[in-house]
Amino acid sequence: MTASAPTRRIAVIGGSVIGLACAWTIARVGLADEVVIHEPDDSGPDGVPTSGAAWVAGGMLAPFSEAWPGEEDVFALGVASLRLWNTFLADLAPHTPPGREIRSATHTHMLAVDDADARDLEMAMSWAEGNDVVVVEGVKGSDLRRVTRRELRAAEPSLARVARAAYRMDSEGAVDNRVLLAALARACRAEGVTWVRGEVGSLDDDDIAGADRIVLAAGAGSAALAGLPIRPVKGEVLRLRARPGCEDAPRGVVRAFVRGRPLYLVPRDGGLVVGATQYEHGDDRQVTVAGVRDLLADAETIFPGIGEYELAEMIAGLRPMTPDNLPILGADPDDPRVVFATGHGRNGIALTPITAATVLAELQNRPIPDAARAAGAGRFRRG
Repeated sequence: MTASAPTRRIAVIGGSVIGLACAWTIARVGLADEVVIHEPDDSGPDGVPTSGAAWVAGGMLAPFSEAWPGEEDVFALGVASLRLWNTFLADLAPHTPPGREIRSATHTHMLAVDDADARDLEMAMSWAEGNDVVVVEGVKGSDLRRVTRRELRAAEPSLARVARAAYRMDSEGAVDNRVLLAALARACRAEGVTWVRGEVGSLDDDDIAGADRIVLAAGAGSAALAGLPIRPVKGEVLRLRARPGCEDAPRGVVRAFVRGRPLYLVPRDGGLVVGATQYEHGDDRQVTVAGVRDLLADAETIFPGIGEYELAEMIAGLRPMTPDNLPILGADPDDPRVVFATGHGRNGIALTPITAATVLAELQNRPIPDAARAAGAGRFRRG
């Protein structure tokens, strides 16, 4: 298909954050006469799915906080997406529900509370700060910096004085995942996107086979539909609501290693999101006693005032993980009519803008972003 060929219908399989962002991006440039999202779950506000990983997510924009030596391609993709978020949010602003804000935090602190965790944190942050992608992608190296205990206390006075090491990143932060989903659904409707509410059993289903192009954004469900190496990994999250007299929640995102376990605290309007456990349990969405216990114990180590908050929601989601922690983006090498936008693991929200840009470039027969090239489906054998 050439860039000038008419496109009558584009089918997007999956209506969570990635599918919504892709559909909106496609529709707003008028690439097709009809853009249709195939998503059976309309259980959330504005008809968004509550069964997807994005409904459960912390919404962190965190390539530096997630940085780890050996994951150069994952880091590069995250940094490239981080650069796109300001424009993405500005374009989405007219569709945000009244009285809500998508952006919930504009900076991140990374902490370690014992010597072993401090060594790991310092190794990861030194690697991230010195990585060439910081220069290539235009993210200021000075945005990532080690901070003293006094500086941490001034920035986040509600935190316990337990940090053996602390870093700050001023280009990260978080978005409110549920406000983001609602805004994207509204934006899609404003551009004429429609929904088909039914399960997709195969790419050969009549509704799908009739499309000129197909965008596969079905998360863990993409494995069965296209033979992709994606597995569901369970993550548990707690949503807390402030009560009168509670200590103020942290002002920004707080990431920590507590006795070797990762933890995040993400501010929300009127509360806090706490995560995240990770279990290789297959299709299991049950919240466990052990998971809640560990999250609350680790969170109280960092933020002692958390005990006065209301435990408003306990929820688990399934992150669609690949073997190398990169998503699968771009054209299917076996069927160029299909474009993949799936397998984002724990970074689905963070990678939303770069994914939408990659899908649009593929559909327009333009070069995809350099950082997305390592995420192509050709790196895996299909089966």
